[in-house]
Amino acid sequence: MNGAASFALVDEADGRVLRLQGPYLLSTVGAVDAHLHDLKGDVAAVDLSQVTAIDTVGAWVAHTLSLRLNGPITGADDRAARLIDAVSAAPMDGVTPSRHLPVWQRVPQRMGELVVEFFAGLLGVLGFLGQIILAAGAIIRHPRRFRGKALVRQMEQVGVSALPIVGLMSFLIGIVIAQQGAVQLAQFGAETLTVNLVGRITLRELGVLMTAIMVAGRSGSAFAAQLGTMKLTEEIDAMRTIGISPIEALVIPRILAAVLVMPLLGFYACVVAIVGGAVIADLSLGIPFQSFLLRIRDVVPTYDLWVGLIKAPVFGLIIALSGCYQGMQVKGNSEEVGMRTTTAVVAAIFMVIVLDAFFAVFFTNVGWG
Repeated sequence: MNGAASFALVDEADGRVLRLQGPYLLSTVGAVDAHLHDLKGDVAAVDLSQVTAIDTVGAWVAHTLSLRLNGPITGADDRAARLIDAVSAAPMDGVTPSRHLPVWQRVPQRMGELVVEFFAGLLGVLGFLGQIILAAGAIIRHPRRFRGKALVRQMEQVGVSALPIVGLMSFLIGIVIAQQGAVQLAQFGAETLTVNLVGRITLRELGVLMTAIMVAGRSGSAFAAQLGTMKLTEEIDAMRTIGISPIEALVIPRILAAVLVMPLLGFYACVVAIVGGAVIADLSLGIPFQSFLLRIRDVVPTYDLWVGLIKAPVFGLIIALSGCYQGMQVKGNSEEVGMRTTTAVVAAIFMVIVLDAFFAVFFTNVGWG
């Protein structure tokens, strides 16, 4: 296989013969491709007897030369003959570009496709919710079918394992809010209101919201990847074959774990963020650590805590539903696992932010603003 690809035109009794020499592989044929394209006129044969190695690209070159120069292929060994037969069966017309339509037609066409995909996805989500409701009803009727160990395992994965990263993120967010808030409030001589800012914004909004985004990126993606891989390897089909409901065994424990753990993670994130704000206030603002915490109790209304705790399980439900639904839709090949995982995370974060906006308006209208 060593050497370079070459060719020679030899005059024989039957006429000119194009003799290919050396390895005709993807890595070597480029050196002679331009020269082969410059060949004109007919030949009596395209001789492959001196070709030392050949792959699909080399077979394609020999086949196209045979057609263009009107000479049959001779001297091909068994491997070369098989490859030439395979490439000769392929169409020679080329590939039609997908963007052959003018832009004023492509854009409406793509918009129509997106609308159809949206409604198809909406129907799929509704069907998935129906399966979950039916499975939950079956578990209520037959409590022994509930998989408690699976629920505990998922709660550990979603909640306990996330404590370090959620705590670090919340601590840093508390520091940033306190530091930047104090800088802005100092312009009005109201640095002491930093306590109000940190307490209310973390308990009411950022604590739960940032925790939900972190859980979506961490656990929502894991749900989609795990279920997608199981779907791809036909483990889910095998469960159905032996009479086990995948919704009961795989989906419901994950959804319950996210719903139950999110309020605890959200409250933990709020506490750590307030501690971070207290630390930076003690170090740079001259507000003692204990005074900061005592002030939090006085200036933050109780309903701010309830606002965060009410939103948290809803966010957990959205994250788990998105991850499980996308995972159960995987089919075809392993590339779709990555695509569905990405879609699950993006959709979950988008829905969490949209719902957070609706909650903000709703609680303001009911007097919890």
